[in-house]
Amino acid sequence: MAGTSKGEGRIGLLNGLAAYGMWGLVPLFWPLLKPAGATEILAHRMVWSLVFVAAALLVVRRWAWAGELLRQPRRLGLVVIAAAVITVNWGVYIWAVNSGHVVEASLGYFINPLVTIAMGVLILKERLRPTQWAAVGVGVAAVLVLAIGYGRPPWISLVLAFSFATYGLVKKKVDLGGVESLAAETAVQFLPALAYLLWLGAHGDLTFATGGPGHAALLASTGIVTAIPLVCFGAAAIRVPLSTLGLLQYLAPVFQFLLGVVYFHEAMPAERWAGFALVWLALVLLTWDALRTSRRAARALGPRAARSAGPVEPTGGTEGTGVPEPVGAAAAAVPGGACDLPGIADMPGAPVAEAGTAPLPKP
Repeated sequence: MAGTSKGEGRIGLLNGLAAYGMWGLVPLFWPLLKPAGATEILAHRMVWSLVFVAAALLVVRRWAWAGELLRQPRRLGLVVIAAAVITVNWGVYIWAVNSGHVVEASLGYFINPLVTIAMGVLILKERLRPTQWAAVGVGVAAVLVLAIGYGRPPWISLVLAFSFATYGLVKKKVDLGGVESLAAETAVQFLPALAYLLWLGAHGDLTFATGGPGHAALLASTGIVTAIPLVCFGAAAIRVPLSTLGLLQYLAPVFQFLLGVVYFHEAMPAERWAGFALVWLALVLLTWDALRTSRRAARALGPRAARSAGPVEPTGGTEGTGVPEPVGAAAAAVPGGACDLPGIADMPGAPVAEAGTAPLPKP
């Protein structure tokens, strides 16, 4: 039994590394799609993502959720909002990478936990612990330093962070699994995206038709690039502790930042290093506070479980972590959720211990 548990943990860790590794290395993929512009790449991503996830759902025969969703106008409206917001997120990210702003894009995913916390306070009226307030204050200072360094507000980072935080909040209310939610959102995106591609084709500007079979295959693979990391994340989310998942999340922006500096040779003057250092300090504070709170929750649940007459049924969170189900902005920070493919449990949303350790998005 212990061997099985260790094996499951190892599988979960490998899947987590794979998911965040792929999200971190995705800046290497988007430039391969040139000469297609960011808008054409975005449209292909929407179209081919739907094709890929629809095929996956067809294989596993999971379509009952679609009928239920269509009978619930409020949830359907939230899916439309989620689709609109993630369209902005995807489009800005692709444009940023292909326009030489990889470092600034990575900053958006570094500050996303801070934005999620701020939204929890402003929208959901959540109360923060002193360390979380300190982290938010340091994060605001970082944005000011970076604005001075860039000579303008770091709008790419802010758009990415706020769009994804909004997306997470909406997705938490929709309460769909990862593959189902991606299918629903790309179904909303599909017709406008297809119409745009047809319009490009009618004007002779569609690189899918003129760039050769290799280029067409790369554009079609945007659906796989979108969905596969989500599948790996789903497999990790049900097998590893929340604290581990929360730490793994930083791999993606770290990889993106390193690619921007080392591979794409983007400039990093002293004031930008200072701004990033403040962001990293804020994340250290959030992570430390989240881990400390998680340990306290585990210790509090321990004696309670020992006094229980029977086995304790989990009510939320991740089994075996001792962390209760998250609420509010902390829970909203992961819209991806897990994926309902063979071998992956059905989860409406990925587990999150704290807003400060919420796993990051798929760029």
